[in-house]
Amino acid sequence: MFPRHAWLVPDYPRIPYGESDFRRIRRNGWLYVDKTRFIRRLEEERYVVLIRPRRFGKSCWVSLLENYYDRRWKDDFDTVFGDTEIGRDPTGERHGYVSLRFDFSVVKDAPETLEVEFEAYCHTVLKYTLQRHPDLFPEDAADAVLRQPSVAGKLNELFVYASETGIPLYALIDEYDNFANTILAHRGEDAYHALTHGGGFYRNFFAVLKGATARSGGGLERLFVTGVSPITMDDVTSGFNIGKNISLEPDFNEIMGLTGTETRGLLELYRDRGALDQDVDDAMALMGEWYNGYRFAKEAEAEVYNTDMVLYYLDRSIPNRRVPDELIDMNVRIDYGKLRHLLMVNRELADGTQARRPNGNFDVLRQVIAYGEADSRIVSGFPLKGLSKRENFLSLLHYFGLLSIRGAPEGVPRLGIPNQTVRRLMYGYLRDAWEDMGVFALDFYEFERLMHEMAYRGDWRPVMARLADAVARQTGIREYITGEKVVQSFFAAYFGMTDHFVLRSEHELNKGYADLYLAPRTAGFPGIGYGFVLEFKYMKRSDRLDDAAVAEAATEASAQLRQYLSDDGLTRQGSVQTIGLAVVFHGWEMVSCEAVDGECRGRRTNARRSKRVRSPTRRERSRRSESAA
Repeated sequence: MFPRHAWLVPDYPRIPYGESDFRRIRRNGWLYVDKTRFIRRLEEERYVVLIRPRRFGKSCWVSLLENYYDRRWKDDFDTVFGDTEIGRDPTGERHGYVSLRFDFSVVKDAPETLEVEFEAYCHTVLKYTLQRHPDLFPEDAADAVLRQPSVAGKLNELFVYASETGIPLYALIDEYDNFANTILAHRGEDAYHALTHGGGFYRNFFAVLKGATARSGGGLERLFVTGVSPITMDDVTSGFNIGKNISLEPDFNEIMGLTGTETRGLLELYRDRGALDQDVDDAMALMGEWYNGYRFAKEAEAEVYNTDMVLYYLDRSIPNRRVPDELIDMNVRIDYGKLRHLLMVNRELADGTQARRPNGNFDVLRQVIAYGEADSRIVSGFPLKGLSKRENFLSLLHYFGLLSIRGAPEGVPRLGIPNQTVRRLMYGYLRDAWEDMGVFALDFYEFERLMHEMAYRGDWRPVMARLADAVARQTGIREYITGEKVVQSFFAAYFGMTDHFVLRSEHELNKGYADLYLAPRTAGFPGIGYGFVLEFKYMKRSDRLDDAAVAEAATEASAQLRQYLSDDGLTRQGSVQTIGLAVVFHGWEMVSCEAVDGECRGRRTNARRSKRVRSPTRRERSRRSESAA
């Protein structure tokens, strides 16, 4: 037997990062934030659909429900639920069901074998469910279910038998839309339509469930379905009427995710146990900016933190006893491939090949990123064919966790980007979309090197020149450069690639709002010397371009920058110097970029010796345009 060393048995609960087995978490004494109070409220609804973003705790909730309601776990109730709220005051339905738990994320989603894989997986689930309850399902009854040729037939046989014998069934379906989304992303709408419409096997699966919920004594007493989008449910059930969608209900706003109080409690727990060497207030401020900001119901008062992000932060902080070098857990990223079909359509070129071009959803995404928010009601369900409607697409971004409710002026939800993590992901999607259309390309390795020089030596010119030159040279991007906010979001999408800065859009400084603030990440990059505030001015391509007009725009931007640079928060940054950049664009051409230093503190930038990037002459602009064409 191995010796029991102290380092093997820490005096703080293990972080269950990446764990979704509720039973294992509880039996091993790992960290768990009690959410069992929602069980009682959930029992008021029989057939439930709950949509939440990726990595928000959906699978753990499905596991929790299985352990609470399935009759085979009755003897372990005190061990698993003993010190929880529902454990102290359980409901009458505790351990009163036979659960059918499906996790469709484990089904291989290759289109050519999907039906076979789906049938085999569901057969296995049903087989072991029946075997676990031999007192309820004798051998002949189990054989009658399993010998049916399809999953739909097996479920029908099971529901009829359960109805006749009085066996209550609870169906739990996790990641219900996983392979449907994959099919849509990689095989297109025709393959998706075959799966979810007509006589498709997946549609038949839900048709049986729908039928069981619609008739009295159908054997299916309760249903809980989770996923990341309501689209598939609407398509497979012809109007989202298989159950009640509680995703936008204020009573369930906090069923997944962590409140500010819960998050602070975790930090204090690990600090007090000596496992976390961070100031709690500082950590809360950092985590609030990167992980908080989700509100799923218009009437809800509280915002919640992404559960996975909080656990990721703790999991990375405790071994190193400091803030993680990388604040974003890339597991929260939605694969761009699964968004591409929502932003692009195919077009056939003259040579018969396929190209991509943006649709109306791409324009909505650009506008949201540029302005940071959009007002729209949130739709509870809609079919794929309805995604061309603006409110449906914005609703989908809300379900994905890319937009969250910021308020409801005059009763209409105001949707905004919830935090820095999602903002970076959004900028990444925008860059990917531009690349997908072949309208913009950048050497990311070289660009990051230039950003390093900008952060440590204040050398901003190469970065600004590189972006400005790329925009001017590539004609494909010009149609998207239509205003100050668009230019701003374009630069932000590429500034957001580096970890040297925390990118803040419309950041409040000295009673004003700076277009972009590149806040230096001093915690992750010791010795970083510079931060930057950028103010953009835009002149339409149809406007007359002369030195006086450019100078006027640059002067206006410089005046605003001087106001921002006198902000107390910037003046207290010690050796870090903040430089203002007044940027003037004429259409797709950057015609001026002036540096404006803040008050003298720390090192000085060589930008003071040459304050303006020279505007190209008319002849140079003409040659550049001809070359780009």
